[in-house]
Parts: sequence; C-alpha cells; structure tokens
Amino acid sequence: MKADVSPTGRVLRALELLQAQPGITAAQLAARLGVTERAARRYVAILREADIPVESTRGPYGGYRVGRGIRLPPLVFTAVEALGLVMAVLDGNRAAADADDPVGAALGKIIRALPENVGRPAATMRQHALAAPDRGAVRPGTETTSALVAAVAAQHRMSLCYRSESGRQWQEDVDPWAVVVRHGRWYLLCHSHRAHAVRAYRIDRIQSVAAGGEQFRAPGDLDYVDLLEQHLGTGWEYETKVSFDAPYDEVARYVRPPMGRLERTSEGERCILTGTTSNPAMYAGEWLAAIPIPFHVESGPELRAAVAAVTERLTAALSAPPGNEVCRG
Repeated sequence: MKADVSPTGRVLRALELLQAQPGITAAQLAARLGVTERAARRYVAILREADIPVESTRGPYGGYRVGRGIRLPPLVFTAVEALGLVMAVLDGNRAAADADDPVGAALGKIIRALPENVGRPAATMRQHALAAPDRGAVRPGTETTSALVAAVAAQHRMSLCYRSESGRQWQEDVDPWAVVVRHGRWYLLCHSHRAHAVRAYRIDRIQSVAAGGEQFRAPGDLDYVDLLEQHLGTGWEYETKVSFDAPYDEVARYVRPPMGRLERTSEGERCILTGTTSNPAMYAGEWLAAIPIPFHVESGPELRAAVAAVTERLTAALSAPPGNEVCRG
C-alpha cells in the first residue's frame, strides 16, 4: 500500500498502529511512520487533543496504548446495504477498485470486516465492476476540502487564493457558507468580501486556504444547492449577453446554470441569456455551438471574437483540403 505522507494521514496511521500494537514506543512509532521521535510524540499529542485516550507508561516495558472507549461498536450490514455501499463508492471514485488508493483501502477494510455471506458478493462486485472516468469530474485536494468543511461548520472566515479557468489568480477573504457537490465537481458557496457578493468557486481551483480568525453568521433557511445554481454564471471576467430566436421554454432545455440567467422578453417569442465567463472560447465552442437554436451575441466583445473564431474554423472545414484540388483539363 502506498503511504499517505500528509500530516493528517500520519496521525490516522499513528492511531492505527497504537490500536494494533499496544505498548509501542515512540521510537518504534517513529520508525513505522518514517518520521522523527519528536514528530511521533506530536502526533500522539494531536490524538489526545482530539479526546482519544492515549495512555503512556515509562520504563523498559512501557509505551503507548489506547485506553478504553475508543473502539467503535460493530457495524452490521445487510447484503443489499453492502452492495449499495460498494456501488456508491465506485460511482463516486473509480479508483476505489485499487487497493493502493486511500478510498480503495478504506473500502477494503470495511469489506474484510463483513461476515462471509455479506462480504463475498461485495468483494466480487468491487473486483469486477469497473467505473469509466467522468471527464467532467474533478476531485479537489482532501486537505483543502477538509479545511473548508471545518470552516463551514465553525462559521469561521477563510482567506483563500483562487485561480480561474483563464489563469487569473487572486487572494480574498470569504465567509464559507456551504460545500456543494454538483455533477462530480466540488464547489464552495460563499460570501466574497472582495466582491461584496455571493460567489461559487470550484474547490479544485483553490490554490491555498488559511483561517481568517473572524467568525460570521451564515444566513438561515437557504437552499444552498439552488443558490449555487443561480451563481455559477456570475462574477467572472467577461460579460456575455445572447438572445435566442425562440421562446423561453424551448431554449431553457439547453441552457446550463454556469452560462448565466435566462429571461423571457416582453413579446415572449424570444429570450435573453445574460452571464459572465472566464473562458469565452469554451462558452462559444462548447456551450453555444451545442444549442440547435438561432442566436445573436448582443454584447461581450470577447464572446463575439470567440464565436467568430469558431465560425471561421467550421467554415474552413467545408473547403477542400490542401492537395485535393480538382484538376480540370
């Protein structure tokens, strides 16, 4: 199994060693973790701060051991529940079939702890059911996500460094309201003190996070999933405004929330899509080009240029390739 070299991973590995080897010394713990004895003692201190009863005794036969109250009660799964768990994990993380993957290792431990009649079909499913990668899914860093979730729970302001899809990078303070998973992507929904507005940021694009220290009160009674949908298309560098020659209900089937807000016009035969983007080329070539309805770019010079580039490229595809000119006698 590949070692998890993150501090959090070493602390969890230290707990596992303490449970498996009662009486393990600081030197032995350090050797198994690949760290100094001072670092090993620090991990023990972290466990104690988390209210895990790690006891220590001095002398030639002394060492660390976990006291009473730490072992969890046995988990009891039905066969249907176990298979459902394996399916959910594979659906969310295709690497879970790999024993060297952290999620795969955790899933393997659960399956091995199950009774034979329940664990065998679960192990078989895990071995033979493979998940194709979702090209749209992006998994953010575990430590960054964990820090954001903790800040959401504690309602503590965070300072983060963000890098947009276009490569622009900035630092700002945010009040983290919620972490939302949408179609395989993880988002932080927050109040941005830089923009003085609600923002939705992709967590995999957050370069670093640091605790801001100040506490805040998140607004209550909000549907964070719906709020995320509303704000995915706002706050980016380039403005977009596109009109469609079709009624709202017909166009709405093709418009995704990150494209902006779709609104009806007074006459009802047309509708207007207003939003922002950090990537006009993608907006034009992937999103607008996929909508089988006539449209007009009403504003946004960057989007106009991107649509023109797509038009030129597709028009060139209709001409004869070089070297294939027809010779006429």
